[in-house]
Amino acid sequence: MGGNTGLSLPNVGGRPVSEGARMVEPRRHHIVPIAGLFSATLIMSLILAGKIVSFGGVTFSAAVIVFPLSYVFGDVLTEVYGYASARRVVWAGFAAQVIWIAAYTLAATLPPAPFWPHQTAFETILSSTPRTAFAGMTAYLAGEFLNSYVLDRMKLRTEGRLLALRLVASTVVGQGVDTMIFVLLAFGGVFAAGDLFKIILGAWMLKVAWEIAALPLSLPLIAWLKREEGEDHFDRNTDFNPFRLKE
Repeated sequence: MGGNTGLSLPNVGGRPVSEGARMVEPRRHHIVPIAGLFSATLIMSLILAGKIVSFGGVTFSAAVIVFPLSYVFGDVLTEVYGYASARRVVWAGFAAQVIWIAAYTLAATLPPAPFWPHQTAFETILSSTPRTAFAGMTAYLAGEFLNSYVLDRMKLRTEGRLLALRLVASTVVGQGVDTMIFVLLAFGGVFAAGDLFKIILGAWMLKVAWEIAALPLSLPLIAWLKREEGEDHFDRNTDFNPFRLKE
């Protein structure tokens, strides 16, 4: 499967693309909803992370149910709008996570009402140790930026073709780094090396399988967005510094 979206010319650096003989200015009507969904998956992942699931002999956090969606949305943002736009959304997602953790911490420290007996359950279900929170935030930034970078570089190398392969390959790299950093930072020294390897491998395989299963959704979504937005961005002169927020 390639990256052909029906557009006859790629959009380079935000320039318009051609639909037949008609030039179409990039519209970007849908980037805000996608960014919102991206941030929502991150917050849901923080909430679900405390649930540990054992299924088919594989043990993993329930966050695996929704967290890979962030990579799907990240792929869409990078492929359609370019690395610089995806970078800003990644940082917005990071800020959303910080706000969520701060809000939860404040809520947990407030004294419960005398008739409300669920304070301990509230703290147990939603709490995240500083070490786990640091591991998750660090892994998120490294994995998301690497995923976007690999997808973008492969897009230039293939001239926009082989989209399905590029989506999976970038996820293999990004999710691999994300999972490895998180598990090692959060559980290093807590579990034996062999157990850490099993956790990393199991979670990584599930996340990649999630990306592959989502291809029937992500491929037509990307194609539709390119047509609808009039944009198919190629980052030929982009600064890939993850800390640069200006496009």
